[in-house]
Amino acid sequence: MIAWFSRPSSVWWGFAVVHLYYLGWMASFFLNGWAFSDTEQYREWAMAGFTPEVSDQSISPWVYPVLAQIPIHLAGIAGHDLYLLAWTLIITALNAVAVWFLTRRSMQGRGVAPAWWLLIFLVFMGYLSFARVEGIAAPIVLIGMLYAARQPVVASVLLSIATWIKVWPAAVILSLLIAAKKRAQVFLAGVVVTAVVVLGTWLSGGLVRIADFMVNQGSRGMQLEATFSTPWVWLSVLNIADSKIADNTAINSSEVYGPGAEVAAYLMQPLLIVAVVLGTALLIRSLRRGADRGELFYEGALMMTTVLIVFNKVGSPQFMIWLAPVIVAGLVYDWKRWRTPAALLMGIAVVTFFIYPLFYTPLIHANPIMAGVLTIRNILLVLLLAWSVKRTWDLGTTPRPVREAAQS
Repeated sequence: MIAWFSRPSSVWWGFAVVHLYYLGWMASFFLNGWAFSDTEQYREWAMAGFTPEVSDQSISPWVYPVLAQIPIHLAGIAGHDLYLLAWTLIITALNAVAVWFLTRRSMQGRGVAPAWWLLIFLVFMGYLSFARVEGIAAPIVLIGMLYAARQPVVASVLLSIATWIKVWPAAVILSLLIAAKKRAQVFLAGVVVTAVVVLGTWLSGGLVRIADFMVNQGSRGMQLEATFSTPWVWLSVLNIADSKIADNTAINSSEVYGPGAEVAAYLMQPLLIVAVVLGTALLIRSLRRGADRGELFYEGALMMTTVLIVFNKVGSPQFMIWLAPVIVAGLVYDWKRWRTPAALLMGIAVVTFFIYPLFYTPLIHANPIMAGVLTIRNILLVLLLAWSVKRTWDLGTTPRPVREAAQS
């Protein structure tokens, strides 16, 4: 039986089971002409067509980087009632390509176990992955990371495209820029992709909106699920000092309110910048002290991506999807060494499953049990960050023999 699971063909049976389940789940919505979760908003944007001018009375599609609008509008080809079906099939196709990369012959079987890990992760996180833009970006990031060792320029192109869909892959690009020998080429590839995106946006009349996804974040408060929101979650549970959890209807988000919450929200962006700078400095230190470039790339990608989550004033459940391609690529690189962060992220996925889709409503109503569940998830995130920081530090303390895969 164990031998069967080690075959690439077995992964495709698992892929079929997981994706047919989610297709069936989504069918309970689209057969009635409904959408699911955020795809309802995506459908509204798609049905309205591409409109650079956005009314202040509605949520703007420019809350995402501009390339996110391509899959959002592509799914609209199926029409209003079948929008969710088309969206689900797009993500299924992208996942299939990622799994093919993991199971192809040139991987020599190293991607089979990581592919199974990914499928198990989707069992818990698929309700988010199939309903958010993260589900589009994640397989692209995974493929880009698999290219990084041999073809870093191709990796940079893919990761840059993913960044213009959802910002977080920039953390992976930063790690690649530091670790890769072909740094100038990696940088130039990203510049070219960005130039093409900017040109296309200008030609379509939306250039004035291209940076909205960054500007819109600045006015947000502390989102309920953010790591640093944990004290105010418990203040709300205990009803201390008029603390509460309430909706920010302008961006369709639940935020915490209470003593110091506004100050914390104001300070989170500079704190995030400081954390990114410190993480970058740590990567450069390890590189200068002889760290293996390949290992530094994967460890750095995990550290910088986790930094973007832990020090973010937004902490939506779908953010956990950001970490999946990094973990899978790390498992391909060194299964034994990456078992610990893989176990931590799987634990985070299981806990997140209880937050969403199971008991999100009690959480936003300050249920103490769900506040405890959220706290556990946030602690696990901090532990994952601590592991990645220690590993990155150790790479510059005890250099390891250079591996062939790290020579790019």
